[in-house]
Amino acid sequence: MADTSYLSWPFFEDQHRNLVAELDQWCRDVLVPVIDEGDFHDDVDASCGRVLNLLGDAGYTKFAVPREWGGVHEQLDVRSLCLIRMTLAYYSGLADFVFAMQGLGSGTISLVGSDEARSKYLPGVADGSRCAAFALTEPESGSDVSNICSTAALDGDVYVINGTKTFISNGGIADQYVVFARTGEAEGARGLSAFVVDADTPGLDASERIEVIAPHPLATVHFNDCRVPATNLLGECGEGFKAAMATLDIFRPTVGAAALGFARRALDEATQRSRTRELFDAPLHNLQLVQAMIGESALDIDASALLIFRAAWAKDSGQARITREAAMAKLFATDMAQQVIDKAVQIFGGMGVVSGVKVEELYREVRALRIYEGASEVQKVIIARSHLAASAD
Repeated sequence: MADTSYLSWPFFEDQHRNLVAELDQWCRDVLVPVIDEGDFHDDVDASCGRVLNLLGDAGYTKFAVPREWGGVHEQLDVRSLCLIRMTLAYYSGLADFVFAMQGLGSGTISLVGSDEARSKYLPGVADGSRCAAFALTEPESGSDVSNICSTAALDGDVYVINGTKTFISNGGIADQYVVFARTGEAEGARGLSAFVVDADTPGLDASERIEVIAPHPLATVHFNDCRVPATNLLGECGEGFKAAMATLDIFRPTVGAAALGFARRALDEATQRSRTRELFDAPLHNLQLVQAMIGESALDIDASALLIFRAAWAKDSGQARITREAAMAKLFATDMAQQVIDKAVQIFGGMGVVSGVKVEELYREVRALRIYEGASEVQKVIIARSHLAASAD
């Protein structure tokens, strides 16, 4: 990666600087040759499995769980998660996706799961032998988590889950799903609980796949009298909303980091294009309008990095909740990346929309980041409410 000046910022320690250097080298030596193989994009499920094995063998999936269950750090280190996602995204959106889902798909288990659940599910996530998924979104409940309709009714020593989840990443290939359902302790958000459900549990059907503009394994997952042991409850009954928000607190900054990786790659591609492409008998970068686009992109990238790494540093430094900081990082970085990539496509001209050109791939990859884990509009509401609450004190 061309620009590593951010690593000198006071947010980071030597372990983080070493992590980026080692991962970047691994990406160039191991990941890129695999991505460049002609059949890599033919079967997205198989490619995800292959990348997961590579990440597991290299030890990078260990960053997705705490040390006691096979991880690297005592608690999830958000700075490391951000740096890994940023670096992977620079090279491959699919590789970033694979790593991200190991963390998001198991994060609730790490945070509130029983020792029994952690011991059963987290070691496999850490070594890459188990594929994790996070099942929160429903057809009528996306950003409004309190509107979840799926139910989990206690029947003796099991919970019976019924309902439908949609746009579930790793749907159809996951070994386990963290599922949020209504147990009815109260109305709205206070009546939700979290469970971990094995993919082979009778009554769980993830066969309905969803095709999107940037191919990733997504599915609508149906639960029809799906019976799971009561011991698979994560945390306390009625505490599912809190568990979901605590999980998103950790992983929303990493979404911004993935966007930052996409944006850095787009700027590097656009810079190289502006140096090698001639217009009116001079390099493209001689045009002031092109210089303006490059300057704006460099500015937005640094501003995003500051917001992302501030949020990550705050969490790693012991701040209990970083809801405001995480929302700011995700909102600004994902919106910014969309603009940076759009400028890169413009600098490429007609070649920028040709299938197989990197900026065209980035253009498709970045769009979903402004929607998942809380749409940009929702992040604005979160930020505003946080500001208004603080100003009232």
